Amino acid sequence: MKLILLGAPGAGKGTQAEILCDRLHIPTISTGNILRAAVKNGTPTGLKAKAFMDAGKLVPDEVIIGIISERLQEDDCKNGYILDGVPRTLAQAEAIEKAGITFDAVVSIEISDETIMERMGGRRVCESCGASYHVVAVPPKQEGVCDRCGGKLVQRKDDAPETVKSRLDVYHQETEPLKVFYAKRNLLKTVENQSTVEATTAAILKVLEA
Repeated sequence: MKLILLGAPGAGKGTQAEILCDRLHIPTISTGNILRAAVKNGTPTGLKAKAFMDAGKLVPDEVIIGIISERLQEDDCKNGYILDGVPRTLAQAEAIEKAGITFDAVVSIEISDETIMERMGGRRVCESCGASYHVVAVPPKQEGVCDRCGGKLVQRKDDAPETVKSRLDVYHQETEPLKVFYAKRNLLKTVENQSTVEATTAAILKVLEA
């Protein structure tokens, strides 16, 4: 199963990706993580990316797509994968298609901006391993401490209200048009946000079976 998860910042893509990985036995390919890994491992594309990052510039789409292509050649992607964090724009979606990267489904988690504003205020992330929590929906066993690695949980600057609002504006302008792009290819499946993480997972699995 080769999937893309779409949804506004805070829609729960990261949480759902983790659960679906376990259920479907496929890896999540998070752009941020593989970018950091490629830079750390000094792969040819990683070195290209590092040059842009060191100069304080955004890494161009073709370099990001190159890093994703490298990652998808690895053995753990043979049975499928979930792409997380890319494509964010129509240009990226077109570049991915051109690179011959294919998908079985594109799942869009539909959620109101108001719900996201409430939700992001409670989001916490582990400084060490990047695991996501929420003070109400997915609390850690011990407040402020990661269940996985014992790292410190922090609120990212990204989750401050004014930042969330501007991220939502960018999502509606740049990423939401992808729904039309993938609907034209008969890949889009929409899932209404549910009241619990488990119910949202169930709704996603249901549309994937359809």
